[in-house]
Amino acid sequence: MFLVDVHAHLNHAWFKEDLPAVIERARVAGVKAIVLNGVNQATNEEVLALAKQYDVLKPALGLYPVDAVNVKIDSPDESGLKKEKVDVDATLAFIEQHKNEIVAIGEVGLDYKWVTEPALLKQMKEIFQRIIDLAEKIKKPLIVHSRKAEADVLDMLESSNCKRVVMHSFGGRKSLMKRGAELGFSFSIPPVVKRLRHFETVIDIVNINQLLTETDAPYLSPVAGQRNEPAFVIESIKKIAEIKKFTVEEVANNVWLNYQKLFT
Repeated sequence: MFLVDVHAHLNHAWFKEDLPAVIERARVAGVKAIVLNGVNQATNEEVLALAKQYDVLKPALGLYPVDAVNVKIDSPDESGLKKEKVDVDATLAFIEQHKNEIVAIGEVGLDYKWVTEPALLKQMKEIFQRIIDLAEKIKKPLIVHSRKAEADVLDMLESSNCKRVVMHSFGGRKSLMKRGAELGFSFSIPPVVKRLRHFETVIDIVNINQLLTETDAPYLSPVAGQRNEPAFVIESIKKIAEIKKFTVEEVANNVWLNYQKLFT
């Protein structure tokens, strides 16, 4: 059984002491690919370095929407990823420079939870448009963050030529889930689905051929208060199997094929 985690942050400080053990547990669990997502220049460099150390790690370079406009999030959860003042031009140039080494552009998108000032919202959308344009140019899939901005994200993507799109941890209402699915986009299901029914709705609405599994490790754990890690994608597989009325093996195989079609 082949498992895949299309969205993880294993360069987070919470993995500093035991990353080799985390990766070994993923291997034992059957995880064959872990897509590491960068969020700014510093983490993009970390992602590339880690991917050279472990063949199971697949690099995606990104620009987190909050980082893109240099807004500081006052949350202990966010302190484990390197933060620095972002140079958008330099970051996008770095992504393009390394286009042959990466499987996707991510994590990118819009965030209306942490960014609310009108001028910054305008700037953030302009940067996301530049990222969409870059994805079209270098022909890479997008891994998209859309917290509280789902409708605008879908509007921008629909207006583009980007069809290989992963909606990461999608929080939109049913009508937006359906719209994204009709546009042909994929949706990645985190293990927190075990305790958060919203993602059960995503599974129910979206076709099995458009579903992927992710962890967003160290976030979105199946157990409250516990650090998430790639081995836990099996919990997403189990929930998809339960809702779609397939076996665990059938779902794992289907998700693996979905990953291959999108990223390889």
